[in-house]
Amino acid sequence: MYKNYEGFSDPTAGLAMSHVMKEYREERRRTWRRETEIKERPKVYMASKYAGDIEKNRRDAIRYCRAAIKNGYIPIASHLLYPQILDDKDSRERELGLLFGQALLACCDEVWFIGNKDKNEKIEMSDGMKAEYREAKRLHKMIRIMDGKELR
Repeated sequence: MYKNYEGFSDPTAGLAMSHVMKEYREERRRTWRRETEIKERPKVYMASKYAGDIEKNRRDAIRYCRAAIKNGYIPIASHLLYPQILDDKDSRERELGLLFGQALLACCDEVWFIGNKDKNEKIEMSDGMKAEYREAKRLHKMIRIMDGKELR
């Protein structure tokens, strides 16, 4: 039984408080469920070209990641992260970035290789993408090869 500040029973206030607390707990459960669903999305390693026209390739990679999010995935794009931290022109730092990327690839459920398909339905892969492809095969990851135009 709810009691007021003077210690007397107050069933009306008690009923109101129980309704407020019930609504609060229901809202917390909805929030927890939504957050859990987002955190449990499949993780996908995004492999696309970075070298060459870096600005265009970076924009494309961001677009691919946004499409993955829209389709219910958590994208991991190491080529958007490590070039900002490591010097891609330094061979040791480049190798470190590639190995960091492969470590992240190992944590993912799927690996997507994205680029422009040629007439033979193959995409052009950079050396880094080829290394990621070999690692994905070695780890028996689900691999998807997509034309970048497919991801919207």
